[in-house]
Amino acid sequence: MLKMTLIMTLHPLLRLIAGVMFAISLLLTHFVNPHWVWFSVFICVNLVQSAFTNWCPMIVILKKLGIQER
Repeated sequence: MLKMTLIMTLHPLLRLIAGVMFAISLLLTHFVNPHWVWFSVFICVNLVQSAFTNWCPMIVILKKLGIQER
């Protein structure tokens, strides 16, 4: 099986994904439909809960894809 080699490690990649998803949700809210704001709310709530629980679904996904922590 081929292993992906990325320049970024787990936590910088996680922050990049969160930022891109939030930007996409804001663009969708502005250009497509105001109800997309709920996607932004979901992203924010997930970030806040991960700060308190130290668990994030995206980390689980990235680890399964073989992204290294360091």
